[in-house]
Amino acid sequence: MHPMTDPFPATLIARVDRATPDPELMALAGQIIRQGGLVAFPTETVYGLGANALDAAAVARIFQAKERPASDPVIVHIHSLAQLDEVAVDVPPVAFTLAEQFWAGALTLVLPRHPAVPPGISAGRATVAVRMPAHPVAQALLQAAGVPIGAPSANRFSRPSPTSAAHVMADLNGRVDVVLDGGSTDIGIESTIVDLTGPVPQVLRPGGIPLEALRPLLPALAYRPQYLPDDVASAPAPGTLLKHYSPQADVLVFQGSDPLRVLEAMHQTADKYVAEGHSVGILAQDSDALHFRGLEVQIVLCGRDEAAFATHLFAGLRTLDAVPVQKILVRAPQPVGLGLAVQDRLIRAAEGHIIQVR
Repeated sequence: MHPMTDPFPATLIARVDRATPDPELMALAGQIIRQGGLVAFPTETVYGLGANALDAAAVARIFQAKERPASDPVIVHIHSLAQLDEVAVDVPPVAFTLAEQFWAGALTLVLPRHPAVPPGISAGRATVAVRMPAHPVAQALLQAAGVPIGAPSANRFSRPSPTSAAHVMADLNGRVDVVLDGGSTDIGIESTIVDLTGPVPQVLRPGGIPLEALRPLLPALAYRPQYLPDDVASAPAPGTLLKHYSPQADVLVFQGSDPLRVLEAMHQTADKYVAEGHSVGILAQDSDALHFRGLEVQIVLCGRDEAAFATHLFAGLRTLDAVPVQKILVRAPQPVGLGLAVQDRLIRAAEGHIIQVR
């Protein structure tokens, strides 16, 4: 019988020790992957929704569970460099240079797709996005499964990505066979995606590896943000649609070179919305919270710096959705280091609703 209905009529959630994943549990989860089932698992970035990347029917179940359009490709995960030959062909030498430096880790490489990988995993393109996760549970699952695992983030399409098993269950309970609960993720935003199939290496999505870390190895690295419509025929990589990572509330992102002016603009906007009867939430770095004292708003703190902001971003959006609030205001960090990736996620969560403060 199909593993979605038997032996798992409802989603099983299993707590996993991050440092020493239980071999029997990993063997069971690996078997479910090989049989065409879905397993949600933690990575160092966010939780992934995994299926056998070489099984077209299993890959299709990812899209069904997430309600994800077929135009949005999925990343293939491997546990060793030796597995790269199973999913990609004509791999350029620079890919091995990058892998030596950043794998296992939060870097995804777009390469020519191996014929064994079904076209549906790449939105019909002749390329495939590949990464090697560093999380011990992800590594244990990949080794137990013995096959590459296709895995986008384990959430409903366009919702904030999950950084805990509770987030996965909130979105996908009953749609996935097993959720491996390995605690909260470390980085909190998805991997950086670099396309190596063109004449110039290009960042398709900023993420957990800052561009500044890549440039010493890729001096010609290009980055041009892509904000594609939902009806695009085929996206070049995950995370390139304009509407993505979005909570139920409206998100307004405030940008500007002067933080004090930006915070004042946020204060005035929040005060206006409250006076109009709206419920308002604010995502704020710890040092910004005092600027909203006295306002009748819900404040979620996201830490002291860009790395902490990345870790808490998606959980913060989900927390404010659960209150619930109608409007979420947030000051975008400066686009350097992980701040670039955080800014990218905020722009997509806001569907481009950016307020420039001069």
